[in-house]
Amino acid sequence: MKELKVQPIKNGTVIDHIEAGNAVKVLHILGIPKTSSSSVSVAMNVRSKLGKKDIVKVENRELDPNEVDKIALIAPKATINIIRNYEVAEKYRVQLPDEIIGIVRCSNPTCVSNSKKEPVSTRFIVVEKDPPRIKCYYCEREPDDIADRII
Repeated sequence: MKELKVQPIKNGTVIDHIEAGNAVKVLHILGIPKTSSSSVSVAMNVRSKLGKKDIVKVENRELDPNEVDKIALIAPKATINIIRNYEVAEKYRVQLPDEIIGIVRCSNPTCVSNSKKEPVSTRFIVVEKDPPRIKCYYCEREPDDIADRII
C-alpha cells in the first residue's frame, strides 16, 4: 500500500486535533490564503485514536495569542506545535480564556457593542469551554454560530 506523506516544515506552526471539518474555519481565522504567501498544508478527516481530525500546517509563521483564542472557539481540543529547524520547539493545547474581548461580534443587532455611537469593544463571558458557549457581557445573548461571528 502506498502512503502519501506531507512534507515536514522547517519553521512554522502545526495546528493539530482540529475537529474534523473545521480546518477551513481555521484557515479563515488565519486569513489564508489572502494574507499569506507561506506554504500551507491541510489534512482533513485524518484517522486518529479518537476518530477523525483535521490538521493545518503553516510554514514560516507563528500564531499570535489573539489567533490562538479564535482557534480555541472553534477547535477547543486543538494543539499548537511551534516548529523551529524541523523540531517541535513548543507544544501546547489551546485554552479559552474566561472572557473574550474584541474577537466575536454579538448576534443581537441592538446590542450596545454593535452601536456605532458607543465606543465599546465586544465582550463575552465564556459559559462553557467544550463545546464552547459564550454570552454577551452587555445583553447576555448567546450566539449559536460562533465561528460565523469571529471578527
